[in-house]
Amino acid sequence: MKFSELNLEDSVLDALDAMQFEECTPVQEHTIPVILEGKDLIGVAQTGTGKTAAYLLPVINQLSKGGYPEEAINCLVMAPTRELAQQIDQQMEGFSYFMPVSSVAIYGGNDGIRFEQEKKGLTLGADVVVATPGRLISHLSLGYVDLSRVSFFILDEADRMLDMGFYDDIMQIVKYLPKERQTIMFSATMPAKIQQLAQNILCDPVEVKLAVSKPAEKIIQAAYVCYEAQKLGIVQSLFRDQAPERVIVFASSKLKVKEVAKALKRMNLNVGEMHSDLEQSQRDEIMHEFRNGRINLLVATDIVARGIDIDDIRLVINYDVPHDCEDYVHRIGRTARANNDGCAITFVNENEQTRFKQIEDFLEKEIYKIAVPSELGESPAYNPRAGAARKGGGGRKKGASGGGRRRSGGRSASKKQ
Repeated sequence: MKFSELNLEDSVLDALDAMQFEECTPVQEHTIPVILEGKDLIGVAQTGTGKTAAYLLPVINQLSKGGYPEEAINCLVMAPTRELAQQIDQQMEGFSYFMPVSSVAIYGGNDGIRFEQEKKGLTLGADVVVATPGRLISHLSLGYVDLSRVSFFILDEADRMLDMGFYDDIMQIVKYLPKERQTIMFSATMPAKIQQLAQNILCDPVEVKLAVSKPAEKIIQAAYVCYEAQKLGIVQSLFRDQAPERVIVFASSKLKVKEVAKALKRMNLNVGEMHSDLEQSQRDEIMHEFRNGRINLLVATDIVARGIDIDDIRLVINYDVPHDCEDYVHRIGRTARANNDGCAITFVNENEQTRFKQIEDFLEKEIYKIAVPSELGESPAYNPRAGAARKGGGGRKKGASGGGRRRSGGRSASKKQ
């Protein structure tokens, strides 16, 4: 379906034409008409499907018609990370180019000047506020933010926000909103906690659920079954004959990111790192350098697995097997976007085999295993069921407590990324 077939204002269509947007993605085709009708909505769609435009376009369309209070916040968009908030704000600027619709992004950082700029945007009443939960609450607690006239409340990547521990923050923000509003929620998954959130803040929502999160078919997926000590050697072999270009390496924690980035720099690779210990200005600079090709290889935690809009990633390397299937989908979904080709390679050590087999079962396919380079020595056999048996037999108490620590560590890392 073309955007011109939707009930959008000419000014919105002009902006889309200028940005060379013609065809709707499936999520846009199914959700924009519902939002234009004023109904609450739950959209279940993975990242990279065009969901940002799916909610921004109809909201901008309605605001451009007028009739909403001036010098008031009319739309509040919540995002889990600073990077996603920035991306949404950038798309907002493009879509509203031909319309008198203002926006401001509110996200964390230690820059006092930026905080004052945010305060100004909030007190003057930007039409659209894009915010991370913690930063918005910081402003709300100071008493100068009026959310009582918000007409549109949008939660993007709601599951990610809850994974990061923002449930209470969201519910606190909801208390500042009017009951008469349109609420729109997008999530990659619909676990029980998302359903509970939906029941609390949405009113008789329409549910639009696209295909269950599976990677795009055009992503070439492969894996190395290896020992942990062989992983760096595999990276070195991958880029021995050809320098990396537009590569993201995902690691399980910020400590691992630092270690891997340091090791790759010793190989004279052009490396940047992205994790929660960096100041916002440092993150911005690294992403700018990566987008412009001055950094070829980015080592990152899952903080960039969702919401970062870079269309020409050539290769994604999972240095560690992700903790769950959804994280795997979101990580490798960074590549093969906007009709580009892409490849995703996962390193699987002997302790990660069971988890990787769960991902294969979820994908309903066996991922091709590449032989470890012979100069790195022998590698372990791929036998995930034997690994599961070893964990489950003869040491049940130890296995249970170890599993608990891993799960806890996963949540903690997610919060801190």
